[in-house]
Parts: sequence; structure tokens; C-alpha cells
Amino acid sequence: QVQLVESGGGLVQAGGSLRLSCAASGSRFVINTMGWYRQAPGKQRELVATFTIGGTINYANFVKGRFTISRDNGKNTVYLQMNLLKPEDTAVYYCGVMSGINQYWGQGTQVTVSS
Repeated sequence: QVQLVESGGGLVQAGGSLRLSCAASGSRFVINTMGWYRQAPGKQRELVATFTIGGTINYANFVKGRFTISRDNGKNTVYLQMNLLKPEDTAVYYCGVMSGINQYWGQGTQVTVSS
């Protein structure tokens, strides 16, 4: 089992910034991928940015140049620095971890961008 604790969401004006954090904990787990996804009302959950076990980073096209994912391997923590936020970035942001064949999700943190 992997537990994920997220923090850092909130309300921000368009053009502003937010930083999300996600810490993973558990016993005897290997993280294959770890990163951020989001789900807006009425839409499917979508990838925002992830790390693979080998260190490869994947970004969704809609965040390239605005969002940066980083990690602290020693703390099993990933961060998402979100700059130049747009109203269409409004969503619940979820931390996700793939460990073996199991997918784990955090509780989600709301990000609201006002115009």
C-alpha cells in the first residue's frame, strides 16, 4: 500500500503561481511513475506531468513552458510548480503513483484560477 498526501492548492488569479506537493509513504514499495493529474468538472482525469522510475519526465502539451515537475527522491516527494496559470487550469489536481501493477491516488487538491 502507498499513501499519498498532497498540499498546495488554492485560489489564484490568472497569471499567478501555485506550488503543489505530494509525499508518498508506505512499506516496501517501488515507484514506477509518480506525478500529477487533473480532473475538471465534467471531464476525464488527464495527465499533467509525471516522472518515470528512470527519471524521464512527461508533460502534457497544455502545460509545457508553464509548469515544472521536480522531485526529492530521498523523501519520495514530487512537486509541481505552476506558473502563468489560466482559468482553464481550474481542476482538482491528483497525485498519482504506479507501483508494480497498482495505481494509487491522493485525495486531490483544488486549484481554482480566476479570470
